[in-house]
Amino acid sequence: MDISQKLARRTEFMQASAIREILKVVAQDGMISLAGGIPAPESFPMGIIKQLTNDVLDEFGSAALQYDKTEGFEPLRVSLIPHLTERGVVNVNMDTLTIFSGSQSVLDLVAKVLITPGDTIAIEAPSYLGAISAFNAYEPNYVSVMTDDDGIIPESLEAVLKENDVKLIYLVPTFQNPTGRTLSLERRKRVAELVKQYDVLVLEDDPYSALRYSGTALPPLQQFTPEHVVYSSTFSKILAPGLRIGYCVAPKALARWLVIAKQGNDLHTQSFGQAIAALYLSGGYLTEHLPNIIELYRPRRDAMLATLENCMPEGFRWTHPEGGMFLWVEGPAGFDGDDLYHACIKRNVAFVPGKYFYFDESLGIATMRFNFTMVTEDVIEKAVRTVAETAQQLLA
Repeated sequence: MDISQKLARRTEFMQASAIREILKVVAQDGMISLAGGIPAPESFPMGIIKQLTNDVLDEFGSAALQYDKTEGFEPLRVSLIPHLTERGVVNVNMDTLTIFSGSQSVLDLVAKVLITPGDTIAIEAPSYLGAISAFNAYEPNYVSVMTDDDGIIPESLEAVLKENDVKLIYLVPTFQNPTGRTLSLERRKRVAELVKQYDVLVLEDDPYSALRYSGTALPPLQQFTPEHVVYSSTFSKILAPGLRIGYCVAPKALARWLVIAKQGNDLHTQSFGQAIAALYLSGGYLTEHLPNIIELYRPRRDAMLATLENCMPEGFRWTHPEGGMFLWVEGPAGFDGDDLYHACIKRNVAFVPGKYFYFDESLGIATMRFNFTMVTEDVIEKAVRTVAETAQQLLA
């Protein structure tokens, strides 16, 4: 059978993730990877999870192994309400809060409910590649909103909203993937004003805000206009990604549609992982363990920033993130980050060329994303020195 003749039209818009393909390359022995966007295994609270595995069975019994409500395991939702309220999310209740199989599932189902082929999604330039992959199956058009060191530029967003019938805006306002940038408080308020003025929905993706190493925490965008924002987050960076526990807070009417879509997708998120996450929150284990994660990652970020400062050739600039997992490097005009990537691979160092994070790849030719969470400070220093030496050779 020729399967290609059986495929749905939507597969024309679906493609393998460029980053996933890069990760296949960097899995080679001896390769130092600054490419992955994943938490360090040593950040996982192994002892706590071992204890909670028994506690879950003692407290919830067979309920932790049974089918459950599509909306989510009730003890987890109850525990999340005060947690999210403390984070600054508003209108959090049992009618607006839903648990998903990772926040990636939120991206897919929001698009499934909202996007008709040809609808326009506004995204940051650059933007999270996984979101674009999730949206592509629903055949949207994309329009880019320009960014600088303080996140998306409100004037660019206003121009986009004036010139396009935008159905959805996708943003990562805090420690953005791929740049590490954070949308300033002033701009959050202005974006909220524009969103209300043009009556458009925002999907606020917030997987990283708990990982703050310096500076002052900012309220989520959702706080300023809750009826126009779907707030999404995850336990993947503060507990363990393999549990696949994400969640969102959406306006009540939209939350109901997300539940309906989820019922046809996976019935419900796995109960046992939700039960672990519930006790992780309610037992105070997150409060106990989060400082350990921060103290693991902060010196890694600092080592990357210091080595870039000491080693990178003239003409390069980079972000200085206050948290998260990434920083963004821009080369001088005419520099090709893809050429640097291939040259560094030959020297057993990998990163992600920045062009893959743009809908129009020509916008990101000179850019690169570096991850600092997965390797130790000495390895980061070695890898960044290699990148710097290779960049200098290419410039010469």
